[in-house]
Amino acid sequence: MTSDFEAQLRSVSLRVTRPRVAVLTALHEHPHVDTDTVISLVRDELPAVSHQAVYDVLRVLTETRLIRRIQPMGANARYETRVGDNHHHVVCRSCGAIADVACAVGHAPCLTAADDHGFVVDEAEVVYWGMCPRCTAERTSQ
Repeated sequence: MTSDFEAQLRSVSLRVTRPRVAVLTALHEHPHVDTDTVISLVRDELPAVSHQAVYDVLRVLTETRLIRRIQPMGANARYETRVGDNHHHVVCRSCGAIADVACAVGHAPCLTAADDHGFVVDEAEVVYWGMCPRCTAERTSQ
């Protein structure tokens, strides 16, 4: 998998560095995690990496669209490596768990706004809110 990440970095003209590969690996293995969790996961592999280095890597990977930053209302920013497929998310109102949701219909109707105000729409963020199975079970067992 490391060679895949190296190829991704080179494809957007970024140097291959250990922190960049470590961040991509962490996000691939743990999608939808926040910055503090990314730092912790990267430090498991690279103990001396600084907070700032991880922040910088997250910023540049987001800018080059190798990762996606999502921030559901009222939650900390989360990151994932699943990009470019116009998927959406479902978020638990209780525990904050996040899961991927494919676009409801194959032709991505969410990209066709009723009034685009002249914008060229290339991405939509849809967030479904509800209760995850674990929180629902806990609530009904009380």
